[in-house]
Amino acid sequence: MVQKEGNLYLLMSGQRRLAALKRLGAKKIPVLVLTRKTKHDTPDAKAASVIENIHRKNMNVKDMANACAFLAQQMGKSKAAKSLGLSMSVFKKYHGFAGVPDKLKELVPKTISRDGATKLYQIIPDVSKAVKIAHQISELDPQIKKRYLKVLAHSPNLSHKKIMKKARSLTLQQNVSLKLSKRKSHGLGIQSRRQDIHPNELANKIVSDWLEKRGY
Repeated sequence: MVQKEGNLYLLMSGQRRLAALKRLGAKKIPVLVLTRKTKHDTPDAKAASVIENIHRKNMNVKDMANACAFLAQQMGKSKAAKSLGLSMSVFKKYHGFAGVPDKLKELVPKTISRDGATKLYQIIPDVSKAVKIAHQISELDPQIKKRYLKVLAHSPNLSHKKIMKKARSLTLQQNVSLKLSKRKSHGLGIQSRRQDIHPNELANKIVSDWLEKRGY
C-alpha cells in the first residue's frame, strides 16, 4: 500500500513483499493507492506497518517488545493488545521487556526468559550484575529459578550461595504426574512458546490457578 506525498509515493505497508519482488526481478509491481479517505498520518502509518510485521513468525522478542512499546504510546495498551491479537497480560510482559537494556535482552531466550529478564532488571538495575546473575541461574530448574528471583527481590544483597539455599528451602518437593492427550499436549506446547515459558512451568501455573480458584 502506498500513498502520495507531493511528487512521491510513500510505502505504507508491504516492505518485505516489495523487497522479495525486487529480488525476483519483477518489472511491474501492483500497489493499492490510499485515497484521502483511507490514507494514514505518519504515526498511524508506522503503527500499521508494525502491526503487519509483528505477525511474522520469526519476529524476535526484542522487536516484539519495541513494537508493543511503540503501539502502546500511539493507541493505548488496550487497543494495541487487541490489534496484535495478544491478551493484556502477555502484552504487558512484552511492554515491560521493552525497557530492559540490550545487554540483558541479548540473553533471551537461551540464557533467561523474557519474563525473567524483565523481573531481574527490575530487581537489579546494575546491568553488569544482572547479566552475571542471569548466567548463574541459566541452568536452574524453572521452579528454583522463580524462587531465586523471589528471594533476590526480598534480599538483593545476599550472596548467590545464600540465595540458592533459601530458594531450595522454599521449594515444595512434590511430584504430580499428568497424562495429557496428544491434542492437549500439543496445545500446551503452543501456549508455552507464545508465553515464552517452559511447558512444565506453564502446566504448574495452570494447575495452581485452578486450585487457587477453588480455595486451596
